[in-house]
This record gives sequence, C-alpha cells and structure tokens, in this order.
Amino acid sequence: MATTAWPNKGLKRRGSDPEDQSMIAATNLENITEKKSTLEDEDSNEQLYVGPLPKDLERRHASDDSEEEPVVLERAFSRRSAATQTQSNHDHHNSFPQTDLDQGIVGWDRPDDPQNPLNFPRGRKWALLSLVSAITFVSPLASSMFAPAVGFMAEDFGVREELVLSFTVSVYLLGYVFGPLFLAPLSEIYGRRVVLCSANCFFVVWQLGCALAPNIGLLIFFRFLAGIGGSGCLTLGAGVIADLFVVQERGLATSIWSLGPLFGPVVGPICGGFIAQQAGWRWVFWVLLITSGVTTFGIELLNKETYARVLIRWKTKRLSKELDRTDLISWYDRDTEPISTGRTLAHGLHRPIQMLFKSSIVFVLSTYMAIVYGLLYLLFTTITSVFEGQYNFSPQITGLAYLGIGIGFFVGLAAIALTSDRMVIKLTERNGGKFEPEMRMPLMIFFACFIPVSFFWYGWTAEKKVHWIVPIVGMIPFSFGMMGVFLPIQTYLIDCYPVYAASAVAVLTATRSLVGALLPLAGGPMYKALGLGWGNSLLGFIGIACVPIPLVLQRYGKRIREHTTLQL
Repeated sequence: MATTAWPNKGLKRRGSDPEDQSMIAATNLENITEKKSTLEDEDSNEQLYVGPLPKDLERRHASDDSEEEPVVLERAFSRRSAATQTQSNHDHHNSFPQTDLDQGIVGWDRPDDPQNPLNFPRGRKWALLSLVSAITFVSPLASSMFAPAVGFMAEDFGVREELVLSFTVSVYLLGYVFGPLFLAPLSEIYGRRVVLCSANCFFVVWQLGCALAPNIGLLIFFRFLAGIGGSGCLTLGAGVIADLFVVQERGLATSIWSLGPLFGPVVGPICGGFIAQQAGWRWVFWVLLITSGVTTFGIELLNKETYARVLIRWKTKRLSKELDRTDLISWYDRDTEPISTGRTLAHGLHRPIQMLFKSSIVFVLSTYMAIVYGLLYLLFTTITSVFEGQYNFSPQITGLAYLGIGIGFFVGLAAIALTSDRMVIKLTERNGGKFEPEMRMPLMIFFACFIPVSFFWYGWTAEKKVHWIVPIVGMIPFSFGMMGVFLPIQTYLIDCYPVYAASAVAVLTATRSLVGALLPLAGGPMYKALGLGWGNSLLGFIGIACVPIPLVLQRYGKRIREHTTLQL
C-alpha cells in the first residue's frame, strides 16, 4: 500500500490561496490514483493486509542466500485470503486502517505505527498477555477450590441435602454463563481495559461476601455474583490476543492464556483441601480474596488498552480538538451511519446471541466444547468419592488425585504450543500463502481421539479397586486430548472473527459453563444407577461419537462459513 505524507496541524488553514488549492487538488488526485491501484491489487489477489511481519519471525525464516524468500514469507504470513472471513463479517481489522486527513478519516499513521497494538514490542505484548493470564488462572481456581471444603461448610450450616451442597460449587459456573454475554460486547464498545478492571473488582468484592456469608443461601448467591465478575478475564483474553498477535503467533499466545481455564480447576481442589483442613472453609475465600485483590491491583496499574477501534476513536477525538475539525471520523466508522450510544450498546449485547444461533460454525464448536467440558466436570464429581471411599484418602490428600488431569493438561499444552503455529505456517505455504482458519483442525482431529480413552480406563480400574495410581494415570489421556480440542477451537474462532473475538469466545464460555454447572448435578444419580464402570463407559461412548466433528469441520468448514447468514 502506498504511503502519503500526513498533513500537520496547519491543515485547517490550507486552501486560503490559489497555490494551496492547486496543491490540494494534486494531492486528492494522487490519493484517488493510489486507492484505485490498491483496490485493483486486492481484487486480483483476493487478499487483505493483517499487519507487518514481526521482526523475529522475519529473521527466523530469512535465508542468507536468498533475497526473495522473506518477501514470499511476508506475503504468506502477513496477508490473509478474503475467503477466511465469513461473507457477513468483513474484517476491518485485517484491512489496514490508514489515516487520510484530506478525506477526514483517522486511522494509523503508517503500517508500522508504534501506537498500533500489533506493532507493540514483543516484550510488551507478552507482558500484557501475562497480566490477563494471571487473573485468568485465579478465576477458574475459585470455581473448584471450594469443592474439598463443602463438607466442613455443611457441618457449620447444618445442611445435608447433597444436591444443594453440589450446587454451592457449580453455581459459580452459572456466573460464567451470564457474565460473558454482556462483558464481551461492552469491551468491543468501551475497550478491553476498563471492562476487565471493572469485572475483576466485582470478582474481588464477592470473594469477601463469600468469606463472611452467614448462611448457605447467601453463600450460593455471592458465589454466583463472583462467577459473573470472574468471567471477564475468560472472555476478554481472546480479544486481547486478537488485538496483539498476528495469525502465526496466536497458537502459542492462546496456549499460554488457556493455562488458567484448564489448570485452575485442577489446582483448586489441591489447594482447597489443605486450606480447609488446616484453617477452615472460610479461609478458602480469604485466600482467594487476597490473591485476586493483589492481581487486580497489578492489572489496574500496568494494563493498557489494546482494542484498535477504541484507540482510533480516542485518536479521532484528540485530533478533532487539536485541529479544530468536527468532520474527522474513525476509519472503522467511515462506512456506517452515526447511531446513538443506546443502539450501539443494544446491538453489541445482541451480538453473542446472534453468533450462537446464526453461525453454524459457532454453534457446532460451542456445542462440542460444552460436551467435552461437561465430561470434565462429570469426571470431577467422582474423584472425591472414589478416592475417599474406594482408597481411603483423607480430604487434603484427595486433592492430589487431580494431578493426573494436570499432567495431561501440561503435556497437551506443550504439544500444542510446539506444533500449532508451525503447522499453520506450513499449511499456509502449501496453500500459496493463503491462510484458512480450518488449518487449525488437523491437530484437533488427533487430540480428540484421546478423550474417550480415559473414561474406560479410569472407570473400570476404579470400580475394581485396582491400585490407586492406575485410575490417576487413566485420567491423563482425557486432559491431554481436551487441551488439544480446547485450544484449537478458541484460536479458530479468533481467526474467523478477529474484530469480535471477545464475543465469539463469550459464546464458548457461556455454553460450556452452562453445561459444566448443571450436568454434574446428574452425575450422582447416574453413577448410583450404572456404577463407576458403566457410568464412565457411557461418557466414553459419547466422546467417541464426537470424534468426527473436527474432521467434518476441516473438510466443510470453509463452505459453511461462506454460507452463513450472520450479520455483525
């Protein structure tokens, strides 16, 4: 794309004499010629710009004896085919938002503008992602950390109903259902930073409420509110990744950020068991309050806004004042009619629901992830009873049984981090430099095959009371496979909807949390009726039935995306 020297603050006084008018006419003619050339180039290549190739990647792929290779790689990895976007989701984020003050349009000053989050230094990008990842670990930690302490709480409050006791744990996930549906669109209107900080503060406040709850009714209510606040980081992290990282870096970034949602529920029971045993169940919430409070304070101090639309909107307002021009408009708003804040908010809040029911891809992937997540929480419901009842573990030692799941997550994370982006780069090269989101699917096909294995292994060895290490090891294939499904699904939707990544992942979070909150309530009756062996075998058969889903999406995903009726 050709570059143009940008007018300075004296622009508002141009045109006061014939010489200036001639210069303006010449500049406008040059702009028209450049735009026509750019459009012709885009039409012929069917590609859209996604930002400059990061320096480290350019060095990594550059050849000493070839001057042509970096150019080829930059085309391959810095551009995406227009076919990667749904017909209804024109990705303005990928078409470079360039400033043109002659036309009254405000964007970035140049492709390597340091104010563009995609051009932030590598260290700064990872620092910002680390801040979001930190609270993304604490929030899921709170979902399960209370589980080993339920018995102590029941004794204090005199509650014996098993369904009610289970609900005190799972109600937190119901907060994950409702929070993302309005936090994600709010972040796409007001920015990531302010919404994330507000959600984090809300999360911290209700940890205090849980610690001081005088009865089980208020404890359940406060847990629900804490879940709403805690869902912010799970929702907005995907948006931050889309803001900061180009396609070939998103696999690793998503892997790091996803440590929290996957490891948090595993580490929670281990910590919660020891805390409840030694200090009492209320100290579970005091520890969460301290941890989340410190993390939130750090994020408030160090976090920066990363959403390009909001940053350019702020820049537009600043330039309007500096140049005394009321005609300036954000590049992202150049083709839209001005609408009220109320209508903008209503449309934004409606977006996640639209994505779920009008995008077949989002619906299928949300359903698939919800099933896998539900299987995880059904597995969780048996661990305490199995290892305390079958193997006579104490409450604090029972938490260590979750290590099998943790090991599988860790190995799966390492495998995804090492292979995901490399595979995308390789497949993009084979495809003539055109990236397609379906290039994330081959890995998911491989990992999906591991999910059913654990249910047969764990279920039958636990029922037959084989040595306790065997069922613990039997959980590893499930968590290994789940990691390989969880990460590609999220990255796939970020690739499909980079501008609205937060809303897309909000749908994933809400649907999987709904299933994760309610399905375990049926776990007790199911295992009583079928036993550990056949009960887990039933879950294994469900896992087998889901294996073909990524295979179908790899083959037909692009066609489905291109025929969607979704209008964003």
